[in-house]
Amino acid sequence: MRVVTTHLHITSWVLALILFLVVLAFSNQAGKEKTAKILHMVLRLDYLLILYSGGDLFAAYSSMSGELIIKAIAGLWVIVAMEMISVKTQKGAPTKAWWIQFVIALLIAIMLGFGRLGLGMAWFL
Repeated sequence: MRVVTTHLHITSWVLALILFLVVLAFSNQAGKEKTAKILHMVLRLDYLLILYSGGDLFAAYSSMSGELIIKAIAGLWVIVAMEMISVKTQKGAPTKAWWIQFVIALLIAIMLGFGRLGLGMAWFL
């Protein structure tokens, strides 16, 4: 069952990254505000899938290590950064600080998820 949850988690965050870029693309186009809002709501639903599958994987680990907790915090940080970038872009506010946080948190989450933790694929060591 863990394989299914792992695949659901990876698929949902890849979908979230794609939707995030699409939302940003539509946010910058005049006359596409309604489309951007609809896609943003779909992205928020995808966040729920990420949180569900991530929580299930979190519970699946037999030992709670510091790396697991940092990975969970980094994953939540990525979601918060994506949401803040989306909202601030739609409002026309500056997003540079949130982009920096997004990149840092995404790198931490990917490196820990795929490289260091037991259910990963050991791409990074």
